[in-house]
Amino acid sequence: MTHHILKATKETVHLGGFSHLLEPALFVNSHDTIDVETYTGYYIYDKAPPEFLTPEFIDICENLPPERKIATGPHLLTGPIYIQNAEPGDVLEVQLEAISPSLPVGFNAIREGWGALPQQFTEAALRFIPLDLKNNFAEFPLGSNIKIPLTPFFGILGVATPENSRNSIPPGAYGGNIDNRQLQAGSRLFLPIYLPGALFSLGDGHSAQGDGEVNVTALETSMNGRIKLILRKDLQLKTPIAETPTDFITMGFAETLDDALELALKNMIDFLERFTNLSPEDAYVLCSLAVNFHITQVVNSPHKGVHGMLSKSIFSKIRL
Repeated sequence: MTHHILKATKETVHLGGFSHLLEPALFVNSHDTIDVETYTGYYIYDKAPPEFLTPEFIDICENLPPERKIATGPHLLTGPIYIQNAEPGDVLEVQLEAISPSLPVGFNAIREGWGALPQQFTEAALRFIPLDLKNNFAEFPLGSNIKIPLTPFFGILGVATPENSRNSIPPGAYGGNIDNRQLQAGSRLFLPIYLPGALFSLGDGHSAQGDGEVNVTALETSMNGRIKLILRKDLQLKTPIAETPTDFITMGFAETLDDALELALKNMIDFLERFTNLSPEDAYVLCSLAVNFHITQVVNSPHKGVHGMLSKSIFSKIRL
């Protein structure tokens, strides 16, 4: 097991999406740990206050090589990370050991034509929001004495697929822009692998977000994290599964919330059949009795997200 440090530079980040054509930023072995740095705000850096900017971030925004601009998505991602011996059909276990904002400010943006209420909020708006990193909250609006606890997580955690260029906005079976606020430090994410090396990237740091992420963005923040990557050849998955200290989580991504709920439910039934040996009917009943389904996000067109949360407290033991 080796520990690595992956800084975000114009040579180690990519913009807008995922691609198997990208040169890996780092090669690791299974069970290696990585201290990783991510930046956010590529398209608004020229409007940002000084405390949002670092020399490295400015260099990325002004000098990112064309070959690392993959698609039209707005996200800067650090990676890809190549995991030795990973092959299609394997599973990548991502252990999120630590996540913390790297700068004392984040932003929220309303984008014209986007969000849950695009006909009501028609004007673009950009707000930079100070973070009290010592006391772990953001006051919004400033001077209101409304204190939002900081609960940092990475909005995007995903692997590359055979497409030459995949936009970073929609989530899918590969992970990507999941925007699930449950994936905080102490949680694990399991992703199906599609290509040799997996080619894992992450970014889109959020310091706070409500379920739904209704106005398109969360409290977007440059972020530092420590992750451990484990190659699982003993698992086969078709969609992501997550585990927090308290819950197992299945996910559904589709063009409507109804379809996303149906997929999250079916994935939970499959999970229960596989890991608890319940019959499909018993699993369906248990979902009605004990699984809580949440709207993950409604803004990552074309895929909305729903996730189901199953409390680990009702089982004697399940081990993924």
